[in-house]
Amino acid sequence: MTMSSHITELKKKHDQLSDRVEKIQSRPSADPLKVVSLKKQKLKIKEEIVRLSP
Repeated sequence: MTMSSHITELKKKHDQLSDRVEKIQSRPSADPLKVVSLKKQKLKIKEEIVRLSP
């Protein structure tokens, strides 16, 4: 896997997590712990994207 394809995959995962967070938060019974967990995952992925980007 090349570096650019790895970054692309990370961006896809980040977008998928964003969608999940948005979907969960739109429900009245949203689990705040789940939202926080997903946001932490997003942040880790974003940090890795920044670290790997030229």
